[in-house]
Amino acid sequence: MIASGPVAAEDAIAASPWATAIKDKGQLIRGGTVANQVFSLASTSGGQPTGFDAGLTQLLAKYILGDGGEEKVEYIDTTVETRETMVQNGTVDCVIATYSITPERLEVISFAGPYYLSGTAVQVRTEDAETIAGPEDLTGLNLVTQANSTGIQAIEEHVTDPGKVETLPNNESCVAALKQGRVDAYVLDQGVLLGNSAADPEVTVVGDPFVDDPYGVGLSQDSEDALEFVNTFLQELIDSGAWDALWTATIGEVIDGEAPEPPVPGELPA
Repeated sequence: MIASGPVAAEDAIAASPWATAIKDKGQLIRGGTVANQVFSLASTSGGQPTGFDAGLTQLLAKYILGDGGEEKVEYIDTTVETRETMVQNGTVDCVIATYSITPERLEVISFAGPYYLSGTAVQVRTEDAETIAGPEDLTGLNLVTQANSTGIQAIEEHVTDPGKVETLPNNESCVAALKQGRVDAYVLDQGVLLGNSAADPEVTVVGDPFVDDPYGVGLSQDSEDALEFVNTFLQELIDSGAWDALWTATIGEVIDGEAPEPPVPGELPA
């Protein structure tokens, strides 16, 4: 499916200094993670990472670099605390990492998209899934979320009188705290939590998302042309059916039902 993805016209590349720079160096440098089984997971056999975000990255690389471009991606690890800085200083060309669009982040970087609509959800130890069904059951419980994430505000606004709320630097440390019993629940956007559940039967996502989380492609504000270029790319994916195919092959493996209606690129949350 990725190999058959669209390729940008030469004049579209030439009109975008951001895309031209990527084509000239022959490589797309993407910030993100390769540790989420549903969105972006490193291959154990030396192949390309798989998942919705990984596929989107490879489709973008092919769109800019042409046939075979999907293999010309450098994946640089980012965290919720380093993403904006790495976009701003040019360490990465973009960040595609279940990256929620928020007003605070829009003050320092730009976002193309949204390309997927997720939502804040709750993850618990599987043995506790019958007693915890959503934020209404978290009163008095000890919680964890990632530092500098949307989970912090979600807890503040939707959980009444929680116990201790711990913030940790990355997903792996949050899952460890949950499994070790140091906390009772992990609150973050559903996309990340679904990846955890797919990889580890000891943790489970419970209930429905209770806060909307639109994911976007993080871009430097200095590259004004990049925003229009990537939004055009996303719309081409939607129009060609590639977005639906990518969803079905990745997120659709862990969520029941047909692919949802894709969000409209360029329509950012208020």
